[in-house]
Amino acid sequence: MSLLWPGEERAGDLFSEAAYLAAMVRVEEAWLAAIASAGIAPGEARTPLAGLVSEDDVQELSEGAEAGGNPVIGLVKLLRGRLEGESARWLHKGLTSQDVVDTAIVLCLADVLDRVEDELAAQAASLVGLAREHRATVMAGRTLTQHAVPITFGLKAATWLSGLTDAAEALRRARTSLPAQIGGAAGTLAAVVGLARLRGLDDPVAAAETAAATTATTLGLTPRAPWHTNRAPLTAAADALVTAAGAWGRIAGDITLLTRPEIGELTEPAGEGRGGSSTMPHKSNPVLSVLVRRHALAAPPLAATLHTAAASYVDERPDGAWHVEWETLATLARRSVVAASQTTELLGGLRVDAARMRATAEAAGADLLAEQRSLTGFVGGGVLTGSEAAARLEDYLGATDTLIDATVARAHETWKDLK
Repeated sequence: MSLLWPGEERAGDLFSEAAYLAAMVRVEEAWLAAIASAGIAPGEARTPLAGLVSEDDVQELSEGAEAGGNPVIGLVKLLRGRLEGESARWLHKGLTSQDVVDTAIVLCLADVLDRVEDELAAQAASLVGLAREHRATVMAGRTLTQHAVPITFGLKAATWLSGLTDAAEALRRARTSLPAQIGGAAGTLAAVVGLARLRGLDDPVAAAETAAATTATTLGLTPRAPWHTNRAPLTAAADALVTAAGAWGRIAGDITLLTRPEIGELTEPAGEGRGGSSTMPHKSNPVLSVLVRRHALAAPPLAATLHTAAASYVDERPDGAWHVEWETLATLARRSVVAASQTTELLGGLRVDAARMRATAEAAGADLLAEQRSLTGFVGGGVLTGSEAAARLEDYLGATDTLIDATVARAHETWKDLK
């Protein structure tokens, strides 16, 4: 939990230090099993590792990480001290610290992307419902903060839905291509090939490649060549999360505007103590939208940091640029889960005042139909004014129904089980 990032507890254990420690242990265990299966290590080297460490070890490993610049060195020492025989001897053999750090980061990212996609599906379901329910709910369209032409709230909900669909597609692309990192000291697999050769295997290179691929599939990740200095898998995941943040921020921005007392067309879901003021008892602040917008503003610079780091990688393994990724990714990932959860709650309980929307639109009826009058004049037709204009708002909704239907259909294609 964090006093400085309200709502952080919504992320739970996802990409926490304890979760990251557990992920590193998973990588070491999968690798030990893979090299044993490939005949590179003796069969008795294979052993479960998860029970050997706990959250209680985080502080010790954190304090010792400075000496080597990463937490893997201390973790390997700790594990070897708690193992015996061939398992202790073969632990980590053929890997380098970056293999464990990167693959554990990817495992934590995978859990985050899965959670965010689940939240997106719930949000999409809410918006499909709103788009259908309010497809004919007329309201004032606004551009550059001013009244423009009539729209419906169903169309606005569909526009929000389109952004979520874009985000879901980006997340899926990033998630399905998340790779394990197995490369050894300089990305050549030299150590594990050498070990396979010393063990007398007929094809040491094939054995090493098999071990790397087996490790990836065991962990539910994609096998690929080492990517020590190619950070596209991580920047793609970050970019997908920022795409989601942008979609959520756009929704939250609209809601903060439309909940203003002088507009009053939307109301956030109620919650005990939510939206209150320490000094003004009359207030009901749209706090969920405010916190979602906070994330939308903070997320892009985190992704920019990752791209800056990726562009400054050097040699076969980097200095500094690699190290800046870890906390940056964890921060972006956890905050994304928080904002995703808040947006799901926001949309699930959003209250729409259709009568207020209609009254505002009718009060501005003549202005909302100004474009229509200019077109009518252009082709020589009549001109609508006053109450006549207000009564004909539905006649100037263009392709609204078709646009809503197309957006909802696209959402159904993205989320097959969407109702």
